Amino acid sequence: MGGNRLSTYLDSFAPSHALTKLRTLEPMAADATRAAAIASVQFAGRGDDKAADGAATEAMRAVLSQLPGTGTVVIGEGEKDKAPMLFNGEEVGDGSSDLTIDIAVDPLECTDFCAAGLPGALTTIAFAEGGTMWSPGPGLYMEKLVVGPEAKEAIDLDDPPDRTVAHVAEALGKPVEELRVVVLDKPRHADLIEQLRGLGAAVSTPSDGDVGGALAALLSGGDADLLMGVGGTPEGVMTACAVRALGGGMKGRLAPQSDEEKEALADAGMEAERSLDVDEIVGGEAIFAATGVTGGPLVREPWDSDGETMTESIVIAPGKVQRIVEAVVGQPWAPPSNGAGAGDHS
Repeated sequence: MGGNRLSTYLDSFAPSHALTKLRTLEPMAADATRAAAIASVQFAGRGDDKAADGAATEAMRAVLSQLPGTGTVVIGEGEKDKAPMLFNGEEVGDGSSDLTIDIAVDPLECTDFCAAGLPGALTTIAFAEGGTMWSPGPGLYMEKLVVGPEAKEAIDLDDPPDRTVAHVAEALGKPVEELRVVVLDKPRHADLIEQLRGLGAAVSTPSDGDVGGALAALLSGGDADLLMGVGGTPEGVMTACAVRALGGGMKGRLAPQSDEEKEALADAGMEAERSLDVDEIVGGEAIFAATGVTGGPLVREPWDSDGETMTESIVIAPGKVQRIVEAVVGQPWAPPSNGAGAGDHS
């Protein structure tokens, strides 16, 4: 799981080295998602989403335990998925330096897709400067608008959908009929999807995976122009890290989906009605990384190359996007346990 590479990377730093620069952790972010992907792909198509998520979480945490400093999990697995590790507030790292960072994790985005052997499952993580990542407390869901840099001034959560679509289309210099919007296929979005299509926009409706949908709108050459709707807060905070790094546009607002969640937010003194800019969700330098598990338009699933396991990752840091195809050192190729072969493209 990249252990040799990670050890070499960590050994290259003397204790006095300037570890406070967040971008020095880009390799570790990639290693964390790569390890989680290799662990979880073994469960692709086996129908056990909890086993896949648990394997990804354990592998990611093992890498983060070697972080040269202290990382605090601000957005973790514990609140929403009741996981025993990488929960909100957990500290990771070896404490070997005064480096402090905030961490957001979704060790397996689209667990259902992985369990069903469908494209779209990713392992994801984001790092930000210590004390700069917004914590939604007990808020599990948030409303989001995400666009690329060209349309960053065109979005407002208080605008109705028709105005949002018109403003984004104008900013991008295209008619509404050429606009491509991602909205999760959830009952709560039925009216929104119908309205957007009535306006003439093309709407993609994945059943899960709004991180992937947000990146499709954010990245140059992506297959979407705009993400709209309500999704998870972990995904929202990680998306904000990528948006901030690339100068895109994002608005977010807590959107409780149950009376219990509303009461918990009220008890915590959280303002569910307030719209947040990307700088309020992550207020410092940030990086984002993802590795493919079951493939899709963003990153490829792990595959075999001459008996070695290869992975594809994307790392987003201030002003740059890296796509990394790499052999996992010391990890021979093994197909998923269901025998389907994650690297089989026939």
